[in-house]
Amino acid sequence: MSRSTRAIAHARTLLPSRHDYAGIRTTWRRDLLSGLTVGIVALPLALGFGASAGLSAEAGLVTAIIAGIIAAVFGGSPVQVSGPTGAMAVVLLPIVATNGPSAVLVVTLLAGAIVAAAGLLRLGRVVAVIPWPVIEGFTLGIAVIIFFQQVPSLVSATRLPADAHSANAIVAAVQALAAVDIRYLPWAAGVALIVASLMWIAPRIHPAVPGSLIAIVAVTAAASVVTTPLAVIGSLPGSLPVPALPRIDPSLVPALLLPAVTVAALAAIESLLSARVAASMADTGAYDPDRELLGQGLASVGSAIFGGMPATGAIARTALNVRSGGRTRVAAAFHSVVLLIIVLLASGPVGRIPLAALAGVLMVTAVRMVHVGTVRAIMSSTRSDAIAFVVTATITVAFDLIVAVVIGVVLAGVVAIRSMSRASGVHREELDGDAVPGDERIAVMRFDGPLLFAAADRVREEMAAVRDVSVVILRMSQLEVVDATGARILGDIVQLLERRGVTVLIKGVQPRHEDLFRTVGVLASLRDHRHLFVTLPDAIEHARSHVRREAASA
Repeated sequence: MSRSTRAIAHARTLLPSRHDYAGIRTTWRRDLLSGLTVGIVALPLALGFGASAGLSAEAGLVTAIIAGIIAAVFGGSPVQVSGPTGAMAVVLLPIVATNGPSAVLVVTLLAGAIVAAAGLLRLGRVVAVIPWPVIEGFTLGIAVIIFFQQVPSLVSATRLPADAHSANAIVAAVQALAAVDIRYLPWAAGVALIVASLMWIAPRIHPAVPGSLIAIVAVTAAASVVTTPLAVIGSLPGSLPVPALPRIDPSLVPALLLPAVTVAALAAIESLLSARVAASMADTGAYDPDRELLGQGLASVGSAIFGGMPATGAIARTALNVRSGGRTRVAAAFHSVVLLIIVLLASGPVGRIPLAALAGVLMVTAVRMVHVGTVRAIMSSTRSDAIAFVVTATITVAFDLIVAVVIGVVLAGVVAIRSMSRASGVHREELDGDAVPGDERIAVMRFDGPLLFAAADRVREEMAAVRDVSVVILRMSQLEVVDATGARILGDIVQLLERRGVTVLIKGVQPRHEDLFRTVGVLASLRDHRHLFVTLPDAIEHARSHVRREAASA
């Protein structure tokens, strides 16, 4: 099959097909019910994350509707629910503070194009390199940020612009507390406490009870009857915005490119993690990571055209979809339809929701993101995993989400390579069979485990310590993995021993290592091309004959 044919075949796998809805005849009732459930739960989250990002509640709602439908149709997971998320709100807030809300539309468009391109380039499997402790540290950091981001909504009715306080959530929370409105705080804190209490009580009555929606409705109704100083969402349009491409100022594109890459990286990571979690929760069928990236990229592009924000797969809403019985894309798409109906029929009541109520919902959501058992398990595992977890969480809170993931992955990779290097070694073996005179002049050195750059110098020192022999047999059949540095060290070892007058024989080079050994010069370092053997007995016999000739010549 030619390269172009393979490319066309791959492109076809990224497109929607009738197979996506193969089981719809038996699952459509559960899909619709699950979509209704997820839509109800998603309403306060979409509103809250839009406001938390420094944009508007409307932006979050539009994103949940437009991106939710596009990702459901074009994405690679049959049960993924997409929309605005807390992690994305965390990333967008400093972008809004630096470049203004209008820049988010351009960032969303650019990020969507980047994510879609990553899907076309088959980069969907990259998320597999992110270790579990890094993922959990990332999640813990996001939860902390989301929680502290809600503090300003509880201490004052005045919503300050994004550039009026620190980009760090904890510092901004302290700044907000320093300017607290004592008359406003009891009302807002009381509303948030009522919302949190109802969200805690509702699942204990029945798991299907939407605690967040009940809490929002209850406090909104109460606030409509009682005169309060509480700030509310404000008026919302009774329809979707008119689609239009964002106006792009070419002079701003270089400044927005790095934020767009950051948003794209987060969207890809969070979406693929969510899809992977969903695939492990129930027998919903395999997910296609490349198609998922393409779908999420198109979803963000569509969201930008309608005035929304970047979208990602939402782990909590996706998990709720699976637990509620959703099995096909109909469930995720219907959740967006439910939100659209709310916009068309109930935008007035939604606009009267107190911002403190949304803050309460997001605070509870943040707390639920952290699983104490998971944290305890990681901290009780290996020291390296615990360090990766703590470092990732700390950097996420203090600096940047993507930087935290990159540093966490690099740290975990360094630890993994270090552990692998410790597993590698060189061991001297006794010769097989009955001993014959001269065997003490032969050393059989067995290479075990991986031979990577981290272990190369130690292996060279161990081989340099081999003395008082005439022949060294390097036994390679147990060598698992070798990189270019390891191969170069093998060549150096052969040359070192040959300079001492020691004949080096190599036995058992695996076929997958031959090209590397030949390219780096390991085989060329041998005194004679016949010093390469397939079996150990042949190598030993040749070594003994060499020792006999040496003894005869002496």
